[in-house]
Amino acid sequence: MLSNAKWWSLAIERAVRTLAQTAIATITATTAAGVLEVDWVNVASVAGLASVLSILTSIAFPSKEMKEVKGTEK
Repeated sequence: MLSNAKWWSLAIERAVRTLAQTAIATITATTAAGVLEVDWVNVASVAGLASVLSILTSIAFPSKEMKEVKGTEK
C-alpha cells in the first residue's frame, strides 16, 4: 500500500482537497474583514494539520477506490 504510487496519488489528492476546504473554512470563520487582516500563519497551521490527518486517515481507513488499487486489498 505505502509503496504504491497510485495509492499515494489518491491520498495526496484527498489531502490537498482537505487542506483547501480547511483553509477556506478557517478564513471564513476567523474574519469578516479584508485579506490583510487574516492570520495567515494560523490558517496555514490549521490547514496543514488537517492535511496530515487526512493522510493518516487514508492509511488507517482507505477509501473504496484506494482499496481497489492493486496490493491494498485486505
